[in-house]
Amino acid sequence: MTARRHTATALRLVTTAVAWTFVAAMVLLITVAVLIPRVGGATPYAILTSSMVPTAPPGTLVVVRPVDPAEINVGDVITYQLASGQPAVVTHRVIAVTSDGKGGPAFRTQGDANRVADEGEVIPVQIKGRLWYSVPYVGRLHVAVDQNKRNTMVTGVAVVLLGYASFMFATAARGRRRPAGAPDDDAEPVLEDAGARP
Repeated sequence: MTARRHTATALRLVTTAVAWTFVAAMVLLITVAVLIPRVGGATPYAILTSSMVPTAPPGTLVVVRPVDPAEINVGDVITYQLASGQPAVVTHRVIAVTSDGKGGPAFRTQGDANRVADEGEVIPVQIKGRLWYSVPYVGRLHVAVDQNKRNTMVTGVAVVLLGYASFMFATAARGRRRPAGAPDDDAEPVLEDAGARP
């Protein structure tokens, strides 16, 4: 095997490894940020401030699932509306469970990085869910891309990944079907001697 063939083979292996690493990273990203929340009935949110450092620094994607308020305990991280029915939400830790005065639970919350508790109490109608899992940095992408664009991106990436995977499998299958003794595309051509023939 010539040096040129060694180099071509090594380059092909590196290119394939990089391509599959990218494919795996994109599949993982889509899975944790879109597919798992959708299948699990959860909702992803992006952390925008430093109030939950070091648990969830700015840019973290937090995925929360609906929870029975009776199952929320001190130490749980919840996402709740600042005002019932309003879109603005906060993700903070429960530091105390009290009563709303009507026999239902109410919650005192505080950011892990904050020195004082949040003002007022959180009542069940405000709660969007309890933290299921979080992914660092992915929240920045979540904020930058709106829902319609996210759906388009997921579909586009899925099509590209499926097409690329099909191409890779087809290429590998073609290489396996090459008959024994068939010439190698990378092999150097054999030149006939230009001298006199008998």
